[in-house]
Amino acid sequence: MKQLVLVFLGSGLGSVLRFGIGKYFNISTSGFPMGTFIVNILGSFLVGIILGLALRGNTLSNNQVLFLATGFCGGFTTFSAFAYENQIFLKSGDFTSFALYTITSFVLGFSAVFFGMWAVKFL
Repeated sequence: MKQLVLVFLGSGLGSVLRFGIGKYFNISTSGFPMGTFIVNILGSFLVGIILGLALRGNTLSNNQVLFLATGFCGGFTTFSAFAYENQIFLKSGDFTSFALYTITSFVLGFSAVFFGMWAVKFL
């Protein structure tokens, strides 16, 4: 039960922060979903740091990993918004934005996880 509460609290905090960042960065008239892009890349980097610390041994407990990675980062990042925004690009025939958003999100997202895990080695 404690683990469920930790994930619940973490995801609530992450979701509220994602909402705020999305509101702030999606004001742009460019049509590019910058808010979702930022939270997904930043969340990927945070997951890399959290998992890197967890793998270092005794730096983070299982409960801390559940709260931070599963809860906070799970609530903070959003695959569903990413998929929806890509559907909008496709529906409007904006294949360039679709390709740019998809490719950069995947490449930078995976790179951010690896960079976060790598950066932990120097802490």
